[in-house]
Amino acid sequence: MSGHRLVYSTGQGRLCPECARPVAECRCKRSKPAQPVAPKGDGIVRVGRETKGRKGKGVTVVTGIPLAGPALEALATRLKKRCGSGGTVDGGVIEIQGDHRDLLVEELGRLGYTVKRSGG
Repeated sequence: MSGHRLVYSTGQGRLCPECARPVAECRCKRSKPAQPVAPKGDGIVRVGRETKGRKGKGVTVVTGIPLAGPALEALATRLKKRCGSGGTVDGGVIEIQGDHRDLLVEELGRLGYTVKRSGG
């Protein structure tokens, strides 16, 4: 047997397809998670309100922020605390429960972003 590839085992969990080591012990490039990349845009942060797909509940949506990963999560946490409500980061977009457009435009402008209010 030239290739000692393990086909199935319950003892080690997930294995790397390249080196056949457990994923936690893998040292090859393929198993390393990719670094999040900031989305490219026109440099303008847009703050709008959406109700679509939320059973009529409105959320404030912040798009176009040139951050990714932990930096985007930290900004979302700061904005949620400023508004005093919950929210999430979904696909590079910050969603904050409720209508907080004026407050978020003011806060993001204070942080140095070029901000526009979008929608109605």
